[in-house]
Amino acid sequence: MFLDALLDALKDTAIVLPILYLAYLLVSYFSHSQNTKYSKILHHTKKAGPLFGAFLGCVPQCGFSSVISSLYSKRVVSLGTLMAVFIATSDEAIPIMIANPKFIPKLLLLLAVKVVLAIILGYAVDLTLHLFNKKRKKPVEEVAPVHEHEHGHNCTKNIFLDALKHTAIIIAYIFVITLAINLVEVYCGGLDPLKVLFTDNVYIQILVASLVGLIPNCAASVFIVELYMAGVLGFAGLVAGLCAGAGVGLIVLFTANFKKVWENLSITGLLYLFAVICGIISSLLPI
Repeated sequence: MFLDALLDALKDTAIVLPILYLAYLLVSYFSHSQNTKYSKILHHTKKAGPLFGAFLGCVPQCGFSSVISSLYSKRVVSLGTLMAVFIATSDEAIPIMIANPKFIPKLLLLLAVKVVLAIILGYAVDLTLHLFNKKRKKPVEEVAPVHEHEHGHNCTKNIFLDALKHTAIIIAYIFVITLAINLVEVYCGGLDPLKVLFTDNVYIQILVASLVGLIPNCAASVFIVELYMAGVLGFAGLVAGLCAGAGVGLIVLFTANFKKVWENLSITGLLYLFAVICGIISSLLPI
């Protein structure tokens, strides 16, 4: 049974490998050539920050959530823009779902829901702060340098090698998680143990998935999307978990804005609250 589970995991992983590499190759190209450009756009169009931020957050991986966290620490962008980027970020979910063509329609729906909610909630935050007349520090005139990251390593200039490294990391996560799901299914006669964890109650799924999404690592988004594709997690739970999943953006926020720990904790709590709200709204959609 173990060998069957292992072989199935290897087969499922091998199928998505080429598509995943091509997706990350495209992402690496844009990440290396566009981050600074988009950061400058956000700097000069602050009122449209949540709008731009929501669309930038859709870019696979969590590069822009890291960039915006750094810019926010210098007050170059607003809190609403930061939240819009965080909510729209899906980290590794997009390449994984693209690699499984039958999930592409749901991926498009997922992105549409996340962008719309990110824009609405981003502007709601900025409007609320404006109404309460919050006094903020004057923004730094210079655009903060792009915060480079690659799961603990600096990005290489070679986009092919960059894509290969990222693919290897995510493929490893996919294999381990897929193997774990297969073992549960084989030895437990189904996915009931995982379903017990998330339950069939959509609201509990939303609460638990949002909590998992806050884990500042790409493994969280991989775990959430794999559970969704395995039928353990519903669409509302998927939306909630990925709305909370800002990747390493939260780590960059706590690092760059280290003098304001309570503010960072408040932002984390607000992100969790918004993720739950997004999940509840998604549960009401006629899907």
